[in-house]
Amino acid sequence: MSDSGKDLWQGLDPAAQKLLKVRDYHAGSSQQRLSRTGIEAGELAIAERRKRDFGEAWIPGVDIFSRCVYSQRYRGTFAEFARRDEGALAQIGFWPVQWSTARMFARTAKGFHVHPPSVPTGEKATDWFQKLFVDEPHNYSLRRYDREQWDVIFFVQGVGEMILRDIRAGLPSRTMRFFVDGDNHRSSNNVGVVIPPGVAHAIRVEGSEDMIMVYGTSTLFRPEFEGRIASEIETAELPESWQKFLSM
Repeated sequence: MSDSGKDLWQGLDPAAQKLLKVRDYHAGSSQQRLSRTGIEAGELAIAERRKRDFGEAWIPGVDIFSRCVYSQRYRGTFAEFARRDEGALAQIGFWPVQWSTARMFARTAKGFHVHPPSVPTGEKATDWFQKLFVDEPHNYSLRRYDREQWDVIFFVQGVGEMILRDIRAGLPSRTMRFFVDGDNHRSSNNVGVVIPPGVAHAIRVEGSEDMIMVYGTSTLFRPEFEGRIASEIETAELPESWQKFLSM
């Protein structure tokens, strides 16, 4: 193979040479991958790495925990979602009052949506979030699970890309971007994801198979508590010729 250098592409037409770009395979730091290009969810589920590798890039209140998917030969797989009295959800005092499921077709996406945080009467939102997530982050009894929608999401089938964006008043605008595997892809990326209110989240299907999710919420579903942001990707526009015909 030719040595790299200024004459590496001399065999191409000059006009084509000017259009050439080389892919950058440098992975970047853990924080850069988390906030920009995306990272494997399994890397985020290792608790001892959070402060060391991700530091200020982590969105307060977001929790990502490992799940074990067991292979059952000649039958399929078995996996738990969560236990009420032990494990990650028990630690933060969160147990859903409603469970739901969603199916996303291959190559589709859910636009960003966000649930409104509940701020106690007489408190400023900025001061409340400072207390809740900065001053007393492990005082889970302060969380208003019964007054605001927290989500915990599990992936049963397919591979998904999740993008989270913190838009709570007074907190730094952080982004977390990561990839989660469904139970039919046994790996370290089989995780559960806890999302607090005030954190916008979008999901995109990676690959050619449908994605199935199961998610629990801390409150009952109420459409007015779901704000949409940049969700145009969910609409399927009719062909221009169809629109012309229908407008006749």
